[in-house]
Amino acid sequence: MWRGLASNMLTILVVGMFLIGGVILWGQSQYRADGPLETAICLQVKSGSNMTRVSRELEDQGAISNATIFRMGADYSDKSQQLKAGSFLVREGSSMEQIVEDITKSGASTCGTEIEYRIGVTRTQTRVRELDPATLDFVEIAMFETDVDETPDIYGEKRNDADTRYRISLAEGVTSWQVVEALKSADFLGGEVAEIPAEGMLAPDSYEVTSGTDRNEVLSDMQAKQQLRINAAWERRQDGLPLSNPEEMLILASIIEKETGVPEERGQVASVFVNRLNQGMKLQTDPTVIYGVTKGRGVLGRGLRRSELNRPTPWNTYQIDGLPPTPIANPGLASLEAAVAPDDTDFVFFVADGTGGHAFAETLQEHNRNVAKWREIEAEQNNSNN
Repeated sequence: MWRGLASNMLTILVVGMFLIGGVILWGQSQYRADGPLETAICLQVKSGSNMTRVSRELEDQGAISNATIFRMGADYSDKSQQLKAGSFLVREGSSMEQIVEDITKSGASTCGTEIEYRIGVTRTQTRVRELDPATLDFVEIAMFETDVDETPDIYGEKRNDADTRYRISLAEGVTSWQVVEALKSADFLGGEVAEIPAEGMLAPDSYEVTSGTDRNEVLSDMQAKQQLRINAAWERRQDGLPLSNPEEMLILASIIEKETGVPEERGQVASVFVNRLNQGMKLQTDPTVIYGVTKGRGVLGRGLRRSELNRPTPWNTYQIDGLPPTPIANPGLASLEAAVAPDDTDFVFFVADGTGGHAFAETLQEHNRNVAKWREIEAEQNNSNN
């Protein structure tokens, strides 16, 4: 009798273990399988929340099929205590395992509100925008010119949200002084700027920061990225360029940056200056003269005067030979690449053509004809504005 009972108990135990093992395997498969979410959502995890609350919210929004399995999976992977506050994009079909990974990995918000601080040559703008999970596109909800327009209420509201993301976008051709002045006005940053970085040494790009980030840290990141770009461009330079070192390359790139806003022209503009340097001609480029007048502290806001073209400064390339002593702005990656790989042309002149681009010429005679055409266009534009 006792042997039979023991045998039955053993059988029940073995069956039970198999059942438990099957349930565990089923739970693991559910945890790792594609989820039921059909349209991406933005999951907001508030400070002080926990996996229980998050699992219920995900289940309510149809992102997971079983809140219990979600919590058990997070516990089993030792991630329940790693939950981060923020706004996280949950893509359609995300598995429970992937969602746990997303909300515990770094704490960097991947959706929700973003405040973008755009530093341009003539103005600095602040944009408040939100990511639409369905389209993965940002929808602008406010934009204003910093230090000029009245700050909208929505900006203050979003500034107080702990999970709001911040991005600083730096345009090509901005001077280092302009960058520092703009960063001083960014109220979501901290710290006092120790010194203005060397001209040309800040990389135009987009930088994600957090509220309270030190301004000097932002500038250091910009300098580090620009140095990497300079090193890489110099390594790829063409043979025979009239450039002795990376510093001269950076100066030339900054001139190219200020001379054209048309991407397709950079190689041609670069070829003009390289040809002039090779032939011992003066560069005669207006942006360098302007830099000699402003020292990079703001925009001139008017045309150059004849007296300014005639006045010697270290940057007046109508008066000096070769390159000026420093860059005249912070060039972007494309201008650095144009400086070390100019187009193969015989152009030594160019002038505006009225379309936003330039007309290039190999001879002075051809250039004079292009200048005459530009003067006609200028006169027509002036008459239409009067």
